[in-house]
Amino acid sequence: MPIIPEDATLDEIAIGLAPLIAANAAFDGWGAAARDAAADGAGVDRDVALLALPGQTEMIAAWFRSIDADMAERLPPATIATMKIRARITALVEARLEIVAPNREALRRAFAILAMPQNLATGAKLGWSAADTIWRAAGDTATDYNHYTKRTILAAIYAATMSVFLDDESEGWADTRAFLARRIEGIMRFEKTKAGVLARAAYRPSLSRFIGRLRYPAV
Repeated sequence: MPIIPEDATLDEIAIGLAPLIAANAAFDGWGAAARDAAADGAGVDRDVALLALPGQTEMIAAWFRSIDADMAERLPPATIATMKIRARITALVEARLEIVAPNREALRRAFAILAMPQNLATGAKLGWSAADTIWRAAGDTATDYNHYTKRTILAAIYAATMSVFLDDESEGWADTRAFLARRIEGIMRFEKTKAGVLARAAYRPSLSRFIGRLRYPAV
């Protein structure tokens, strides 16, 4: 059970309560009943919990942020640094599967809420944030267009993997792990192909460079 200090900020309270709410959400849904039960269990005043987590999307977002924190704790930089990039992404996503595994029904309900028209933007933002957190934890420091392409692709893969996971009854989620492995292989092939294209592009004739040489010939 999360330990929430008496002097915790509202944000800290939200993160601390979120896993407890998720544990109740499978039965009570993502609503006041689950929040109140979590607050009572953690010794937090219900009115304070309401301030920290006023609605369903805030509760779900806080849960996802708590998953980020748990993932980082399970796979610190020193551990990640010993892995190749493919293994890093795989390990980080699989860690998230293990974290949410006890609350798969809560995750199913969360996805249903985020799929509502009024919550689509929030769902997309949370998916992007998860992908960004995973890439950063993997050591990615790209700031150019690679920053966006990597996250866009991983966000789609992560969402698809979680969808498979929700209905996976195979031992140790073998089917989900195999699905994830195939999709990550696709990322690696894409990155390899892209690198080759960019390398070849660097040696293509450039009209602007050619005209520049005509105007300013080398001395």
